[in-house]
Amino acid sequence: MNQFSPPEDPGTAKRTLLAFALTMVLIAGAQYFTSRNAPRQPAPQPQQQAQPAPSPAQPQPAAAMPEKPAAHAQKSPANAAATPARAASAETETVVESDQFRVVFTNRGAQVKSWVLKRYHDDKGQPLELINAVAAPKYGYPLSLWTYDEALRGRMNSALYEVKISDSTSALPGSASAKPLRTLTFDYADDGVVVHKQFTFDLEPGGPKGEGALGYTVALATSVTQNGAPVMALPAWPAGFGDQTVQSSYAAATSIWRYQGNVERTAAAKTSGGSTVQQPMQWAGVADQYFAAVFLPDQPQDAAMVTLRGPVAIPKNLDKPDPTQSVNVDVIGAAVGNRNGATAGRFFVGPKALEIIDRIHSAPVAGEQQGPDLESLVDFGRFFGWLAKPLFIVLEWMHDHFVPNWGWAIVLMTILINALMLPLRLSGMKSMMRMQKVKPQMDAIQAKYKKYKPTDPRRADMNKELAELYKREGVNPVGGCLPMLLQMPVWVAFYSMLGIAIELRHAPWLWVHDLSAPDPYYLLPILTVVTMFALQLISPQAGGDPVQQKLMLVMMPLMFGWFSYRVASGLGLYWVWSSVVGILFQVWLNNSEFGREMRATMVKREAKKRS
Repeated sequence: MNQFSPPEDPGTAKRTLLAFALTMVLIAGAQYFTSRNAPRQPAPQPQQQAQPAPSPAQPQPAAAMPEKPAAHAQKSPANAAATPARAASAETETVVESDQFRVVFTNRGAQVKSWVLKRYHDDKGQPLELINAVAAPKYGYPLSLWTYDEALRGRMNSALYEVKISDSTSALPGSASAKPLRTLTFDYADDGVVVHKQFTFDLEPGGPKGEGALGYTVALATSVTQNGAPVMALPAWPAGFGDQTVQSSYAAATSIWRYQGNVERTAAAKTSGGSTVQQPMQWAGVADQYFAAVFLPDQPQDAAMVTLRGPVAIPKNLDKPDPTQSVNVDVIGAAVGNRNGATAGRFFVGPKALEIIDRIHSAPVAGEQQGPDLESLVDFGRFFGWLAKPLFIVLEWMHDHFVPNWGWAIVLMTILINALMLPLRLSGMKSMMRMQKVKPQMDAIQAKYKKYKPTDPRRADMNKELAELYKREGVNPVGGCLPMLLQMPVWVAFYSMLGIAIELRHAPWLWVHDLSAPDPYYLLPILTVVTMFALQLISPQAGGDPVQQKLMLVMMPLMFGWFSYRVASGLGLYWVWSSVVGILFQVWLNNSEFGREMRATMVKREAKKRS
């Protein structure tokens, strides 16, 4: 079967099998770990009140919020009479549009009915709509106002506001140059309640490599008073966000906030509807796998966030909706603003692309020259993030400078990684050759202690003699496994990266339409099995036990093929080309002087056995 076989060391075989099994466990658990919350660290001023509620529509008031009494202030006829009523006579819509987005406002509630990102598309190839069509009518639309007084909340978000539109050229916060701007101002006043909202959009065209990133931010200012007293009314993205066109995307949603170096992520399943986070935060909001809606308050020390969550029923088959077949999922949202009254800040709605979110900074706090950027929106993984991010940076550099296709960039990067592993592979083969040289001495030592049971203390003397033999002859019994063990973090990091890098979303390669999704034709899983089987067939086996050899030869390619059937095709592409590069290297090695010498040693050994 093989051209040569190394010494029959069952310990090495067991270690190899264990390494492969551990690889499978690590990769299978990567999705779980990457979706977990980031490590929780205490914030400088921790103070959190949680008031769970059944749904975003029915949260319970927080006892610790000082603003609540103002929201329920007794009506004063004098104050109500002093405030002239302001309301529109009919519902109207206003469209704000640039080459990056198209946002449709309604003056009913002064909220957003549609928020489309023109440069990104859904699974049907249409410009991506970020507002959940099922959840928004039930729980509220973006940029509505959230307050603990449910009656007041309903009143503010259903009233008809007066609208004023103005265009100007100026510099928004975070921008060093003047840009074309459009400002929408909404006003409503009646029966002592006065509401003011103002939103300013950057209409400058976007460009490559993150240029025009500020076009995804909106400057906002909101205020609510009741009978002259300020009311804590937080701008909200109430429920459902992003590319939620498949059921699994709902589970990827998270609520997230950051203050200086402390980042808190809460998965959708653990988000509590109506819970209030009262502590400094420089940005906070909700995100899905590839997109985010995040508020950046101008006064982080006075910020508060209310997390929202509620169930909705969506069609079981989203491609062909059937009203008789549905499944329940949870949608989450967030309301963020100033807990002391009026809110001012910015609102980011856009892709979690590093080249964009690296350019958007929050307001600084004491001791900071500049607030943190939004890079922490991208979670590269809890354990292998230190490797996943550099891998992506290198992959992006190859895509930008060598091959303008993400699939071929993965191929090129695979070749580079395997080239860096080449010295380790050579070292492993040399270690196996030295093991072949000392095989007779190993057999003699093992035969000497064969009569003792495995639990006999004298077995420790056998291991001691073997260790001394390895040291004297310069043998590393695990040298052959080292290259594979070192690739395990790379595999897991690749898996994490492909799951969150928006650049690979809908990126094509040959027959593959989306490198972040499984291969629709299953060709990559098949090629994974074939190439790994071929590589195992021409490579030295870890031991001489026929059962173990068959397990390594057949079971491991099948396991990898089964797993690549379910993971992103970009990872399957990496596995296939790793095997292809391994095959080419092994063929060269088998026909080199080193390989011929090893083969000759094996032939002599077999001839000696037969004689």
